[in-house]
Amino acid sequence: MPIIEEIDIKKAKDLIDQGGVTIVDIRDSASFEEAHIKDAIAVDDSNIEEFLKTADKSKPLICYCYHGINSQGASGYFSENGFETVHTISGGFEERRAEYPPT
Repeated sequence: MPIIEEIDIKKAKDLIDQGGVTIVDIRDSASFEEAHIKDAIAVDDSNIEEFLKTADKSKPLICYCYHGINSQGASGYFSENGFETVHTISGGFEERRAEYPPT
């Protein structure tokens, strides 16, 4: 049974720091180019099919958007498409950026 869990920014940082996770940014490309979580993959309508074909679905996936709303729907989609464990970041990128500014 797939797991979908909303996590806070601290837990997200801990999981990312441990490694072994796939990080997906579903914001628009201009926002991604401006700033994103290190090692995140920008996924949108233009590349989602390729991402679904090539991603390691056994690795936990962390999906984020601007404020944590759209990523909830996206996480369900990723789960339906075979990812075993999917996390969304409560508060999204904006809350994370306030606590952990991108480098």
